[in-house]
Amino acid sequence: DSIFFRDGVRRIDFVLSYVDDLNKEWEKKLERRKEFESNLQKAGLELETEDKKESEDGKIYFVKIHAPWEVLITYAEVLNIKVPIKENDIPSTVENPLDCLLAPLRLPEKVMHPEPDYFTAPFSKEKQELYLINDESTFFSPSMRNRIVNYILTRCPYGTEEGKKKFGIKRLLNNGTYSAAYPLHDCQYWKKANDPNCDNERYTLYMEWARFLRFYKEQPLDLIRKYYGEKIGIYFAWLGFYTEMLFLAAVVGLICFLYGLFTMDENMSSKEICDPAIGGDIIMCPLCDRECEYWRLNTTCESSEYSHLFDNVATLFFAIFMGIWVTLFLEFWKRRQARLKYEWDLVDFEEEQQQLQLRPEYEAKCTQKKKNPVTQEMEPYLPITSQAVRFCISGTTVLFWVSLIIASMIAVIVYRLAVYAAFASLMENTQSLQPISGLLTPQLATSVTASCLNFVIIMILNFLYERIAIWITDMEIPRTHMEYENRLTMKMFLFQFVNYYSSCFYVAFFKGKFVGYPGAYTYMFNRWRNEECDPAGCLIELTTQLTIVMAGKQIWGNIQEAVVPWICNWWGRRKARNNPENLYSRWEQDHDLQIFGALGLFYEYLEMVIQFGFITLFVASFPLAPLLALMNNILEIRVDSWKLTTQYRRPVAAKAHSIGVWQEILNGMAILSVVTNAFIVAFTSDMIPRLVYYYAYSENEDSPMSGYINNSLSVFQISDFPDRNKPKLNPENFVICRLVYRDYRYPPDHERRYLHTMQFWHILAAKLAFIIIMEHVVFIVKFFVAWMIPDVPADVKAKIKREKYLTQKILHEYELEKLKERL
Repeated sequence: DSIFFRDGVRRIDFVLSYVDDLNKEWEKKLERRKEFESNLQKAGLELETEDKKESEDGKIYFVKIHAPWEVLITYAEVLNIKVPIKENDIPSTVENPLDCLLAPLRLPEKVMHPEPDYFTAPFSKEKQELYLINDESTFFSPSMRNRIVNYILTRCPYGTEEGKKKFGIKRLLNNGTYSAAYPLHDCQYWKKANDPNCDNERYTLYMEWARFLRFYKEQPLDLIRKYYGEKIGIYFAWLGFYTEMLFLAAVVGLICFLYGLFTMDENMSSKEICDPAIGGDIIMCPLCDRECEYWRLNTTCESSEYSHLFDNVATLFFAIFMGIWVTLFLEFWKRRQARLKYEWDLVDFEEEQQQLQLRPEYEAKCTQKKKNPVTQEMEPYLPITSQAVRFCISGTTVLFWVSLIIASMIAVIVYRLAVYAAFASLMENTQSLQPISGLLTPQLATSVTASCLNFVIIMILNFLYERIAIWITDMEIPRTHMEYENRLTMKMFLFQFVNYYSSCFYVAFFKGKFVGYPGAYTYMFNRWRNEECDPAGCLIELTTQLTIVMAGKQIWGNIQEAVVPWICNWWGRRKARNNPENLYSRWEQDHDLQIFGALGLFYEYLEMVIQFGFITLFVASFPLAPLLALMNNILEIRVDSWKLTTQYRRPVAAKAHSIGVWQEILNGMAILSVVTNAFIVAFTSDMIPRLVYYYAYSENEDSPMSGYINNSLSVFQISDFPDRNKPKLNPENFVICRLVYRDYRYPPDHERRYLHTMQFWHILAAKLAFIIIMEHVVFIVKFFVAWMIPDVPADVKAKIKREKYLTQKILHEYELEKLKERL
């Protein structure tokens, strides 16, 4: 279980593996490997091959790679790697008086800050004595070393084929010349290595970070960054900060929910619905054509009581609060990110040459060349006509698949309409359902089953979309790695946005809004009668939809992320467990782990951003959404850290100074959330109609909300039913029935019968006014808060200036000393 060559001195920085299969490609692969390994040695790397006889299964060769000092310092200068020149002399910030209270959440100092804080400067071979080089073997951390070796591997040529120069380990992996390429973990995660020269950082990460029992502890971000690189470090920093901010939103959401719970008995609307003398005397029109019967309003007593949990005055407060919370989250994250950029030496970081370099696929597919105006070198390019054709095909494919999502949503709506009539008929005519008929209304039963069906369709479509999005992006042939990732991000986010949120948008903004009225119902495809909202409103159904999709996605996501890799690794290692441990080498153990691919972090960000949409876009309907997200994220941090530490090969370290394009997506969703929540409160919630009745139409000064239910349900004369809608049976010979949803129409004896009353227009005007006022208030507060909070903290600005000043001073003094020596 060693991370060194056979001499025990030279560290293994990278491992290549291959299987010597004797097929028709065997000679070509052998030739490529010889040429590639020869060129690696010419580049200065040292190689040591383990014969297949030494491997556990007797089939795999392992090529171990070591980067000597000369190679490291050469490429450290090429990659502009910053290294220590002087210990940081800036005093630490004043201690927080609450630190003693937070002590149980803290990790040991050696875990949180594994290295001293230094002033740093880009490495230069000519100025080696300037840097704090105590030991050449440990000066560059293992993550820096594997980044340097990976840089060489991606550029190393392996021959000329079909008149084109071929290079890079990625192509050799794609064509099967090598089966894997990876850096090594430094030890087993459950115990320390026997070798005293091993850092055992993987063991420390597992013990202090990756175990669920440490869920209440802070994350060792500096150690994560040191072991996995800045790109993975910044993801966990963002996820941790997002989870911390969710705590505040979860507490406020829980308080709003408890307010609804404690005021359930004071809700006049549900009191009137449940009162046998009021709700019991109100006869409602049938829920479906012909088969359904007339029913009494008090049968929906329980669902109306539960709807008050989410549809009360606290809903409005919480919607406004979340509009401000999301701004605080994004602005404070910018400050946190700025602090990390300083602490992790990313202030002057520009995207790596590795990210800006042309993708091998781009070079392979672009046969035409033109002169680069910056480098004055000939490089491949894609003609404008080819780009236009590819973008047209890409755009058409995206539109087709988005249309497919919408078609699947329409199919679910058709299911709702078809099943709704069946549920309505079944629940009215089945005595066995009487005990639960008060809680499980036809609307709720339809909503629950449709939400489950919708979730299954979402999961199936997601599986297809991932492959389609990657195929489209590959077809576009993006020029650089960064461009590739940004294009794929936008496509996947668009797919996921429509896929996950379309059903919620339907329930929030379309269901029950285009129903018509008895005698003039609106039908989909002239066959299925459009759904009506529950008498208690559509908000409870939106809550149900949101809970099922959001909770289902989180549970399924954790199963995919944790259980599937564990099963795959268990299956892969089943034979090796029969052998003695000393025959199962470190490189073989890591070879049997799962691959954390180039898009590994992409899927992690995507999952969290979709969750962010659930807790911001529709939070007015479900104040407990942030609490659900908080509980999930506490688990998510530990699941992600556990799988990265125990189930995956060590990823190649990469730099990143921000969360990239996801920041813009979060900003866009934050703005959209203000609009959606304003519309939910206005059109999905029952708050505005109640307020209009309270202030303008109430006739009882002692109890202003009494009579609201009777006022809001329009009257319909049964004799006016056309044959298509009229129920087959009317055993009690009812003369009138009331509309299920809030619809203000003149009674049948009025000269403008069944047309909207003036109260309907007053309510509509109040809803539009509310949307305008709420949006303007929240946007003004958002922009004011964003303006008030600077993106970079003042102390960080001062430290950046101080470090630049001292670095320049040290370099200047060094140049002066050199000049004096020469003179």
